[in-house]
Amino acid sequence: MNKVEQILKSDFIISFATFLENEELKNSIEQAVKNNDAKFVYMHPIDNSNLKSFYSQLIKYEVGSEEGIVALLLNSFSSNCDEKTKEFIEDLDLGYISAESSAGEEEFEEAFESSSNSKIKTLIIGDDILKHQRVENIIKIVALIKKYSDFNLVVLNEDLEQKINSCINFDLEELEELKSFNGTLIYKLIGQDSKELIVSQTFANIAKVADNNEVFVIFKNEKIKKILKVDENLHGTIAILKTKNSKDIFNGYSYKQVKIEKVEV
Repeated sequence: MNKVEQILKSDFIISFATFLENEELKNSIEQAVKNNDAKFVYMHPIDNSNLKSFYSQLIKYEVGSEEGIVALLLNSFSSNCDEKTKEFIEDLDLGYISAESSAGEEEFEEAFESSSNSKIKTLIIGDDILKHQRVENIIKIVALIKKYSDFNLVVLNEDLEQKINSCINFDLEELEELKSFNGTLIYKLIGQDSKELIVSQTFANIAKVADNNEVFVIFKNEKIKKILKVDENLHGTIAILKTKNSKDIFNGYSYKQVKIEKVEV
């Protein structure tokens, strides 16, 4: 069964670590919601206005906290775990993880309750974790979710899917202290290249720039020029930078803390 077919059969869906820009995936989730009365939980640091009409719950977490989020998923949805996994879950400081990730324990309880009568549950794992500095531990936790929950996994990246499916080492490391990402951030969205940097009005105010300004986006020794576009549907301090290839600019983790400079005429 391919990824789309799996989603279309589902009556409970969680998407994690993907902005869900792919039209085929987006449409398949919407069809599952309409045809199966599926509950759809969207989990991401950026609210996607194109999904608002059919997601039943948004769990908005802090940039960089993906390791904590998968641990909360394991805690909420796993059952009949082996002793080592039980010990890992029992040792989790849920209050700390929830506070630092901005994803409350009650939100995961709500998601679990929404899934209680579902027969075919799907967890979509996105590309955002690929270059996360804790990706190896995240892969192990996701593999345990696959093993000890009734989720069917849809992993969008083939290399990541292979690593999760072939994972046999479940020696989990203690969760790393969650780091803060402050100031103006960009989210590198892979798919189509764009000359625009899509921002919220809040982002523009903090960066002291305005709609249609030509700006430099600066990260360490890299500098690119974009046209700033304010999107009224976007909120917070994370801008969207669309690029065709993951290696084009700002390699590594999908989110970067950047400096914005207006191009002087």
